[in-house]
Amino acid sequence: MTTTTTTRPDPARSAVARRARWDRRLYWVATHSLGLGLGILFMLPIVFVLLTAVMESDQAMTSSLWPEEWHFENFVRVFEQAPLHLYLINSLTYSGLATLGIMLSAIPAAYALAKLRWRGQTLFFLLTIAAMMLPPQVVVVPLYDLWVRLGFTGTLAPLIVPYFLFDAFSIFLLRQFFLTIPKEYLEAARIDGCNQFQVVTRVVLPMAKPGIVATGMFCFLFTWNDYFGPLLFTGENRESWTLSLALASFRGMHHVEWNLTMAATALVMAPVIILFIFAQKSFVRGITFTGVKG
Repeated sequence: MTTTTTTRPDPARSAVARRARWDRRLYWVATHSLGLGLGILFMLPIVFVLLTAVMESDQAMTSSLWPEEWHFENFVRVFEQAPLHLYLINSLTYSGLATLGIMLSAIPAAYALAKLRWRGQTLFFLLTIAAMMLPPQVVVVPLYDLWVRLGFTGTLAPLIVPYFLFDAFSIFLLRQFFLTIPKEYLEAARIDGCNQFQVVTRVVLPMAKPGIVATGMFCFLFTWNDYFGPLLFTGENRESWTLSLALASFRGMHHVEWNLTMAATALVMAPVIILFIFAQKSFVRGITFTGVKG
């Protein structure tokens, strides 16, 4: 005859395990309370924009914060109010080409400042720092006069071309990241027969991917949200407007349809939020390592 023995769980041990799990949860909440509070605080404007975007026009911007009726068709109506598809293409063109220009101009300059030794290097770096501290408004008038003489006002060229020539902040940020790459890797590549171009493309760029992603995201976000530049250089030609400038078209002289304005704002915010969600790890890592070595 076989006897089956059933082991009953110890009530005291189960209570201790539950208490330990509860303590771990309380500890997590305590250690992350500041971050949770700031996260909720930063999310409130986004929630407000989304709720207002699905309200009726009469309810928007009143004391009622919750929609009485949900009007998701507002996201379709904004395309009837203005050619957002055209403005979207202009914004993507501006941000995409500007980011490409930053990569082509800033990477060689940052590598030369970080890993090469040449006469005038310190002076050029000091000029780069000085350019970072120079207010953009100082050069607005001569730049506008230059582009007027060249006949490019009303187009995206005055916004894009300068990024293919020089951007002090991007050069400084990439230079700081390149300094964290050990020189032994570069010397080993040269011993293996790599020339300067191969050292950059095969060694430096793969190792500097987080810094490059961070720099590219800075440029993309800045140009995507840029309002002053498009207003100055493309304001006279509606076909060259970007999304940030087009948001002003939702405002009338006597009446503002805030629900449509918020719907358009939500559509403008969506691409950069999605971009940051997918690239946040590389972005944070790139920002973290740029200040390790100077």
